[in-house]
Amino acid sequence: MGTQKSNEGASGTGRRALLGAAVLGAGGAVLGVTGTARADSAQYGSGGLKSLPKPTIVGHRGASGYRPEHTLGSYQLALDMGADIVEAGDLVPTKDGHLVCRHEPEIGGTTDVADHPEFADRKKTKQLDGVSTTGWFTEDFTLAELKTLRAIERIPANRPHNTLYNGRWEIPTFEEVLTWQDQQTRARGKQVWIYPEMKHPTYFRKQGLPLEERVAKALRKHRKDGRTSPVIIQSFEPTSIERLNKLVDNPLVVLLSGANTRPWDFVETGDPRTVADLVKPAGLREIASYAQGIGPTLDLVIPRDAGGRLTEPTTLVSDAHKVGLILHPWTMRNENPFLPADFRKGTEADAYGDVFGAYKAYFATGIDGVFTDQPDTGVLAREAFVNG
Repeated sequence: MGTQKSNEGASGTGRRALLGAAVLGAGGAVLGVTGTARADSAQYGSGGLKSLPKPTIVGHRGASGYRPEHTLGSYQLALDMGADIVEAGDLVPTKDGHLVCRHEPEIGGTTDVADHPEFADRKKTKQLDGVSTTGWFTEDFTLAELKTLRAIERIPANRPHNTLYNGRWEIPTFEEVLTWQDQQTRARGKQVWIYPEMKHPTYFRKQGLPLEERVAKALRKHRKDGRTSPVIIQSFEPTSIERLNKLVDNPLVVLLSGANTRPWDFVETGDPRTVADLVKPAGLREIASYAQGIGPTLDLVIPRDAGGRLTEPTTLVSDAHKVGLILHPWTMRNENPFLPADFRKGTEADAYGDVFGAYKAYFATGIDGVFTDQPDTGVLAREAFVNG
């Protein structure tokens, strides 16, 4: 998911009822099997949203609580832990136009690029959605150059155990993920779904590297651009989702950050609306004309007070459901700093709090699913909630 998450048209209206996936198995290994999603769907089925367990557990950047994010190792572990969908891919382009999976185009914090003297002169300061950002950027590297790098843990202070796996995996491409998805579907005998995000679409379009057309081309190539295809696409920029809606028929989701923020495409075009406007009934109706769901920050579902404690839920869940939108909020994490204050235990940055209590509070609002860095915890929390 996007920078927002680290800080923590009408042609598509008939598709929202078709969003969904089959329940995923917990076992299986990567096999060297080829084939198309259409063949997989025909064999294993790709039912609607009702075929998923509710609330749906989405592995955030894989199982990023246990492995460096956006690696095949992280994605694989998310499936093994029982995630219903894997957020396989925050999509950013390379200099030569390939789509790769990184949290941000700036890769200094998620790869070992700083240890490569041959790339020292690539370090730059750029304006990324209005924020001065210094580091190394995917759009300044060819795919071949990026493949010489290895992934590292993004937040080692909170996840020192993940640093054990630094250097184990390379940066995957979107095409590799689509192939991996088919392999896993065949190996597990159940349809695997993925949930990629298009990162900073306006930023990249200005650089001549538009994301929507590249995403659509890859989906069409792999025959995963249909209404029941097992790929949900998301973005923080509503106009990017509108654009993609005209190119493919996949289920689409608009991500929503803090209430007082503005999507960057709105900033660029002079649209004065904020997220607070988009979560009003009129804003949700507009989103429902070209998307099937929203991915709000958890604080839009249950706000926190000045002390960081949960208050009363908003009407967002019921308002979204009234216009046919599903809600997959983000992001549940086990560690204390990421939990509401009333569910923290102790003061250690990497210590777990009462995350099961937090899950229960959010599930009780009626959300359709949730992104989580620890899918196994999410699965257990859902089991406890559903069984009372």
